[in-house]
Amino acid sequence: MKHKKPPAELIGVSLIWLLVAVSDRLWFRMDDSVPAWDHADYLNSALDYWRVWQQPQWFSGDWWSQMWMLSPKVPPLTYLLTIPFQNVLGIGLDQTNAVHLLFSAILFASVYGLGTQLFNRSVGFWATVLSALLPGLYHHRLQFLLDYPLTAMVTLSFYCLTLWWFSRSDQSWGLSILFGLTFGLALLTKQTTLFFLFTPLLWVTVAILKHRQWQRFLQLAIALLLSITVIFPWARTNWLLMLTSGKRATIDSAIAEGDPALTSLDAWTYYFKLLPAHVSWPLLIIPIIGLLYYIIKHYSLSGNQQHHPFSNFPKLELNWISLKWLTVFWFGGYFISSLNINKDFRYTLPLLPVLAIVLAYFLTLFPQRWGRQIRWGTVSLGIILMIFNLWPIGSYPVRQVMRTLNPGNQHHVYLGNPWPNEQVIAEIIQSQPYLKANLGVLPSTPEINQHNFNYYGSLQDSQVYARQVGTKEKNVLQDVRSLSWFVTKSGQQGSVDRVQDAQQMTMQMLENSPEFKLKKQWLLPDNSFLNLYQRITPFVQVEPFPPGVKKVELGNLLIPNQAPPGVPVPVTYDWRGSLPELQEGVVILTWRLTSPKKEGLSFWIHDHGMGMGQLYANSSDQSYQVIERMAMLPPVNIIPGNYRLEATYLNRKTGESYKIETPNITLKIDPKAPPLAAPELDLVTQLRTLSVNLPQGIKGLDPIFAEVGRINQYDPTQDYTIQAETALEYRLKQEPFRLDLAYNLGLANVLQQDAKGAIAALKQVTQLDNKNPNAHAYLAFVYLYNLQPKLAEQALKPALELNPNQPEFKALLGVSQLMQGNIIPAWQNLQALK
Repeated sequence: MKHKKPPAELIGVSLIWLLVAVSDRLWFRMDDSVPAWDHADYLNSALDYWRVWQQPQWFSGDWWSQMWMLSPKVPPLTYLLTIPFQNVLGIGLDQTNAVHLLFSAILFASVYGLGTQLFNRSVGFWATVLSALLPGLYHHRLQFLLDYPLTAMVTLSFYCLTLWWFSRSDQSWGLSILFGLTFGLALLTKQTTLFFLFTPLLWVTVAILKHRQWQRFLQLAIALLLSITVIFPWARTNWLLMLTSGKRATIDSAIAEGDPALTSLDAWTYYFKLLPAHVSWPLLIIPIIGLLYYIIKHYSLSGNQQHHPFSNFPKLELNWISLKWLTVFWFGGYFISSLNINKDFRYTLPLLPVLAIVLAYFLTLFPQRWGRQIRWGTVSLGIILMIFNLWPIGSYPVRQVMRTLNPGNQHHVYLGNPWPNEQVIAEIIQSQPYLKANLGVLPSTPEINQHNFNYYGSLQDSQVYARQVGTKEKNVLQDVRSLSWFVTKSGQQGSVDRVQDAQQMTMQMLENSPEFKLKKQWLLPDNSFLNLYQRITPFVQVEPFPPGVKKVELGNLLIPNQAPPGVPVPVTYDWRGSLPELQEGVVILTWRLTSPKKEGLSFWIHDHGMGMGQLYANSSDQSYQVIERMAMLPPVNIIPGNYRLEATYLNRKTGESYKIETPNITLKIDPKAPPLAAPELDLVTQLRTLSVNLPQGIKGLDPIFAEVGRINQYDPTQDYTIQAETALEYRLKQEPFRLDLAYNLGLANVLQQDAKGAIAALKQVTQLDNKNPNAHAYLAFVYLYNLQPKLAEQALKPALELNPNQPEFKALLGVSQLMQGNIIPAWQNLQALK
């Protein structure tokens, strides 16, 4: 029995993918650029997912929740698909970008399938060729952004929807399930999938209802339920952040970038004006000439033969049906994308494959005798444009011609002097090999920014992180006092020009401060200088120590003789121990009055993770000395007198605890003592001071979250919240009636998005503070976050009884009722938001 050979066009599509793969790999091999802002941010996320999947815990619900939370604002399918490529090729910029080989295969197969389904194999082949040559697509194929994967997955989903919509009834069930699965995967790539598939789905739904095709309606409903099932685990975990981040990603970004208002004509023609850049003039105009030639020829013939205008062309009706279907997708996606006030060159990329199919169809309308030459000539022009767009070749006049034919889409391979981002990371690691570091980044240019420094640090086993600071004048002093490493840049500062005053203040403080030194300087390819500043006396210092220390010891304790209450007091702890004990340790520290009195506050606490959670080392057999230079905060209403330290070691992983001997040193608290110079309070203490505002409700939440956003910059992994949680759980077991600790634990859990832990802590809060309506409202809110509206409604009852007129409480009740399907009472209660 002879096997059928695959169609020549399908073989051609495979060759197109192979040529694109070779071309892209060559480009990456030669390119020495560093990733810009979003590119580096997405690379960081891909590396996070790769790292967590090296040891998957398939049957751990907590592991799955933590995994989904790695990307709380953007769905993670692209990151998940990079994992096999990083496992095989290794971690790095070029290796991670190899995932686009997969997305190119998906895109080309989908375009070929769509063109073949709606027209014929020839249209499918030429559409695939155009998809490989459209500047907007190959520009983003060479960058690690989510828009090219989104384009591939939207096209695949639209292809499956097309197959189902144009299928025979006996094929419908399988194709509907296939569409539901691919639609869910497209949503799991990026939520803006809805921008492009909403209109075709609406079109299909209206047609089904109009013709009362109830079986098809059931198929579509099941397909959409399958899509929801695919994206549900991620969406359920991150729905609140996903919604609250929408304003920043759209309105705030649009204002910052000066995008046109929706009431202006520019808002609706913005993407139309980009077509020459996305497509190029030759690939846009030549197919349109084919259409015009076809129309002119047709009307000329129809006028002579006096026939119906389209009677001379076979299958023309089907072609018009196909064009109408593609038009529904294209103009629907264009309209909804234009409704988004945040405009960007890449946001309409998923429209290009469908446009490629239409243009390919127009190319096939040229007469057979010379249409083949026109098609290959058009493709040749597209290839020449691609070469000049991607490679810095040709004389100036030639490049100007190319810019005219394809304006604004050059993406030349970078062959210049290397940027020193990796060298900066290496310098930090060499300076403090036993510590993690957080690098404060002041400039924000495509080459020098917090995201790519963070990425290069993440490649070094996440030993160095980077965050942008110096953007708010009110935080400049705290920024400088909280970090030990900074980079500044001379010359152009990039997108931080709008916060230039705060940045200049920060740079001046670093240059003039006796606490910092210029560690190293690099000449950049743009002839500016990059400066690396290091704190001279570090907050945490780690050195190898003679082996043999089995349990953690406190070798020394440095404190002043006296200090006033209510202001930070400098303290230096000198810990010794084995690496695992130190890295996993949280110290429970209580400064207690040596002669207790019956009335008044006679202690304060200074719990924190050892080394403030910054310890890093590879040898588990070595002992280390960890010196912490910190500040603690005696309460303003503390009883004056002499205080001595009590210390307990607590292992955050095993729960093991034991007492630590402390030196016989006391600190006198005297209201008349002068304040002392001290470092910034550690983040666990800062969190504890913030949590005292929680009983006040809305009034107390604003300052909390304003400050949390700042201090999160100082601990990129937010390990301080885990340190706080570990210490607070231990203390609450010893003192279960401490309301302040219960509030603090609830806040620590909320900041970790740990709904289960937050609910447990807030239940304890409601028992200890049952007359405070805000306590019950907090518990109701966390129930809502955890998608438990019935329990939220029950938790709100005491709050409404205590304060029935609080609009926020009514709004929470309305949301819980809405989630339960009680529309009328929900609407009534949500009116309180007005």
